[in-house]
Amino acid sequence: MNFENLNIWCWLIPALVGIICGILGYLIGKGSTTVEDNSTEILKLKTSNSKLQAALDVCNKKAVLAPKTEKSSENLNSDTSTASFAASTATSAIAFDASAAKAEYGKTIKHNDLKVVEGIGPKIEGMFKEHDIKTWKALSEASVADCQKVLDTGGKRYKIHDPASWPMQSKMCYEGKWNDLARWQEEHKHGKL
Repeated sequence: MNFENLNIWCWLIPALVGIICGILGYLIGKGSTTVEDNSTEILKLKTSNSKLQAALDVCNKKAVLAPKTEKSSENLNSDTSTASFAASTATSAIAFDASAAKAEYGKTIKHNDLKVVEGIGPKIEGMFKEHDIKTWKALSEASVADCQKVLDTGGKRYKIHDPASWPMQSKMCYEGKWNDLARWQEEHKHGKL
């Protein structure tokens, strides 16, 4: 038996086996790639989002109508009661309770930190501050359309964000309803529904 022929086969057989295994591995890996169809989940999320938007619109309409109703009932009273109502409204700012926020979230929450609102990060918070929306109260009074305008100034990368619940969440922050906010965020899986 010739040793030169034996030496060639010692190199050739492992090389062929390696090449064949590589090709088979590639073909098996490529064949197992599947694309998930998330269209039903997207449809459910869009439906849920539209319901939330409708509920938010109803709340915003009630908030707009409430001061008008109060004003018309005040017109029936004397001017002194109107002045006392205005004075009590001006002084009825809600105090921020950092300990209650920390108890609910397990971390220190800074006063008027817009990042507490699910979906708002540091860059979006900066965009809102550039548009003079710097507090929870200001964000709670902003319409969803105003929030969307702020997002639109950031370009295409912010189109994925949906500010439909941001005014409602910031109102909970402003009013100190930390338990309600945490429960809402958990029920909506931190904005991912």
